[in-house]
Amino acid sequence: MGIFSDLFRDIAIDLGTANTLIFIRNKGVVLNEPSIVARDRNTGKVVAIGHDALLMHEKTHPGIVTIKPLANGVIADYEATEELIRGLINKTKKQFSLGIRRMVIGIPSGITEVEKRAVRDSAEHVGAKEVYLVAEPMAAAIGIGIDVKEPMGNMIVDIGGGTTEIAVISLGGIASGESLRVAGTDITSAIIRHFRKAYNLAIGERTAEEVKIRIASAYKLDKELTMNVRGRNLVTALPEEREINSATIREAIATPISQIITSIKKSLEVTKPELSADILDRGLFLAGGGALIKGLDKKINEETKLMVHISEDPLTAVARGTGAVLEDLEKYRSVLLSTKRY
Repeated sequence: MGIFSDLFRDIAIDLGTANTLIFIRNKGVVLNEPSIVARDRNTGKVVAIGHDALLMHEKTHPGIVTIKPLANGVIADYEATEELIRGLINKTKKQFSLGIRRMVIGIPSGITEVEKRAVRDSAEHVGAKEVYLVAEPMAAAIGIGIDVKEPMGNMIVDIGGGTTEIAVISLGGIASGESLRVAGTDITSAIIRHFRKAYNLAIGERTAEEVKIRIASAYKLDKELTMNVRGRNLVTALPEEREINSATIREAIATPISQIITSIKKSLEVTKPELSADILDRGLFLAGGGALIKGLDKKINEETKLMVHISEDPLTAVARGTGAVLEDLEKYRSVLLSTKRY
């Protein structure tokens, strides 16, 4: 590459259902924005991406449509995904660049070959010369600082927006686990349904997300929290405000939380005895935005009797892990996923 090598960029991406994070070699995580695109309905032209598009979400007029191009961790809208990746990468450009040399992307461990190829194709279409894929739980483990190559069982639970990745990692591979399509967006949806059913109050995704962040909990809190929520009364069709508490929301989100914990238990049941002993010693590690739900670590501990560690800055664990892979491809070559060409 010679004197031009510095003009090419190496990028790692945590392409998530709710948020996309971008890591640039030698700079770290430089961007974390919502995975959403706003498009002019008549011309098809992209009018906003990321934070700017989220501000428009659920507030648009008929001429603008907002699209979330990823569902359950996989591409649901190919064109919008490419627009999202290209637009977010453009936001990170600080100076002249000849393009992208290498791109490492974190993907759910349970996706199909067709879905893998869709991710690879999207990356190539935005200009990446070399594309590498790594399973999100593996990336999360690396991002947390675990030596994934040692002969030691480590259990990772990465609760993202669209999937919960549960994996027991040893010797650079996933020994057992599950890619569960129940995660943060399901918890948000449960909050929306609760307001409709219990109070005849329609609230939007952004409001439900705020409720989740501020007062949602998986375990009884020492002091229960309250907040005021605004929406539209489905009976009178008028705006309405209602005070809500964390105990009520805890009950509303109990089903998705229970599904996640049941999957953790199932993964433990099929784990080899020697690896189970390691997990008993070391506990399990929580990553992803879902790790920030209050009391989730206590709830999992109560159900599994395992120590539960919430990783430092769980939202960026996968991005930091994909970045570590990008910065030392030779060291982590064995953890990369291959995609078959047809």
